[in-house]
Amino acid sequence: MTFLKTAAMAVSTLVLTAGPAAASDFPSQPVEVVTHASAGGGTDTTARTMLIRARRELGVDAFVQIKKGGGGTVAMSYVAGKPADGHTVMAITPTHLITMARGRAPIAIDDIKGVVRSTDDPIILVVAKSAGIKSFEDLKGASKLAPIKWGGTQAGGIDHIAAITFSKNSGVKVAYVPFDGGGAMVTNLMGGNIQAAGLNYGEAVDGIESGDFIPLAVMADHRLGALPDTPTLAELGVEGVNFSTVRGIVVMADTPEERVAALEEKLLKAMEHGTYRAYLEGIGLDASSIGGSEDWDSQIRDMYASIYETLGELGLRQ
Repeated sequence: MTFLKTAAMAVSTLVLTAGPAAASDFPSQPVEVVTHASAGGGTDTTARTMLIRARRELGVDAFVQIKKGGGGTVAMSYVAGKPADGHTVMAITPTHLITMARGRAPIAIDDIKGVVRSTDDPIILVVAKSAGIKSFEDLKGASKLAPIKWGGTQAGGIDHIAAITFSKNSGVKVAYVPFDGGGAMVTNLMGGNIQAAGLNYGEAVDGIESGDFIPLAVMADHRLGALPDTPTLAELGVEGVNFSTVRGIVVMADTPEERVAALEEKLLKAMEHGTYRAYLEGIGLDASSIGGSEDWDSQIRDMYASIYETLGELGLRQ
């Protein structure tokens, strides 16, 4: 009897001590970062640069898993089919939010939880110098005579949504002109075929430095470090127009909170390293691009709400 009691106590002690150790043993296998874009693109490069240091912080291997197609649909389906244990995460952009808002995604906004933001590249309202518009007031005045020819990428994309939301909230009349890509948009702005466009800093910097483009405002809560003299739209009295080419990591919402917190801590630490900071500087951004779970999750939901509303007004929501 004494032997059995001793054995039972030993087993009980083993269970009690092993339980917390097992719970804290995360990650215990390689972490898979699922992306929706081609290798070498902005999302892919951002994820791979983050992982350079993240592998050391996580204590396990971490790799990019590309699942292209359907505006992020394939990637979202893949992640939704994996265990929500924190070992599979997804790199998202506004593309995923648009697909959700249009009712074409296998998951909904409440099915995901933000972990960290890795880039926040706000859209800049830029006009061509040849348009003779030097200020936001000039832009408003010109739009009263005729709608501003505003360039962007495909209809229903983030550029289109940003332009229409801006028009609605500012009163500036806009005629949206879609192009196949950012290069064509910049070329047509430079050539005077359009008067304005919403560009990321990397797209606009050469034209700004040459004097061919004039940055009028930033679609963000804060001014851009690379353009300290360019006000936000909110500073100009236009509220509710915050749009960025954001990239960040999410998990499925039922992932255990302690694992989300562990991922947040380790990935933020990885992005504090000089390698990642140098990458941000190289694309015209700074440390303000990086954000923790609370800020990132809130930004995702705010952007989704704006996208959802505007797509409805455009008749592009199912």
